Amino acid sequence: MSDPLLVRFWGTRGTLPVAITARQVRAKIANALRIAGSQSFESDEEALEFIERALDFAGGATFGGATSCVEVDAGEDAFFVCDMGSGLREFGQDASMRCKGGRPKKYNFFLSHLHWDHIMGFPAFLPAFDYDCEIVIHSCHPDAEEALRRQQEEISFPLEFRFWEAGIRFELMEPGVERHVDGLRVTAIRQHHPHESFGYRFSDPSGRVVVYSTDSEHKVDDMDSEESFVDFFKGADLVICDTMYSLADSNSTKEDWGHSSNLVAIDLCHRARARKLALFHHDPASDDEDIQRMHEDSIRYEELSRERDPLEVICAYDGLEVTL
Repeated sequence: MSDPLLVRFWGTRGTLPVAITARQVRAKIANALRIAGSQSFESDEEALEFIERALDFAGGATFGGATSCVEVDAGEDAFFVCDMGSGLREFGQDASMRCKGGRPKKYNFFLSHLHWDHIMGFPAFLPAFDYDCEIVIHSCHPDAEEALRRQQEEISFPLEFRFWEAGIRFELMEPGVERHVDGLRVTAIRQHHPHESFGYRFSDPSGRVVVYSTDSEHKVDDMDSEESFVDFFKGADLVICDTMYSLADSNSTKEDWGHSSNLVAIDLCHRARARKLALFHHDPASDDEDIQRMHEDSIRYEELSRERDPLEVICAYDGLEVTL
């Protein structure tokens, strides 16, 4: 049996990072106390068991506020990371600890696009300070290096890009052309988004497939043109998909902003016969309760629209780990 393929979510928000406020924390505590009633807990373990049993996710946790950063852990050869949002800081700390156990210090990054919420974590990426580290930045944008250097100019950040100790190089990818990278097969697809965005399909030697497709707008009234995405998602074990807006918003006030809805993502995954969909790139204006309602609505829509095999719909949050 091959080792499991792990997908870790280090950042799941879009546009800009957000933080839970003191008011929201107090509201969660008040809600938990109300539900607990006269119950008392002799230990943290008992309290945690109550949280798991009696509270929904929004009531007992948070979806988080870091921007896009997803790790595809395919073994010990190298790290694979999609996007460099603010979640990259925590990933870098965790990866550095894993490397102390002897794991090779090689990092493969795959950039969907160059908007700030998807690259802003790189100036805080701890392994970039390590001269033993090899960092390969894969992108379909020929100006990727320019974007990363520009955000670390002296006017924007105190440490310029040229001061990194790690060995850093950029690899330009071509959409539709499969690349073999440290044991995985990787293919990119062009997406509809300002300054263009690209999704990635990762396949391991066991045939397991993870698709990362964020910042991609899909038109519900032009689904025939989406056949390329149906093919790209085909048979995937996990599709990580941009579901930032409601269907109404994505087709009205926020049309052509480069994002899509949970309902369209489900339709595409149904047609592609994907096994699992992760709702991703949450709107910074949405609180935990809003995101949970969207997840619940998505599950109901999947059940109503299902024609063949079921599609498992999960909702990504900072710290989620999915085993495939």
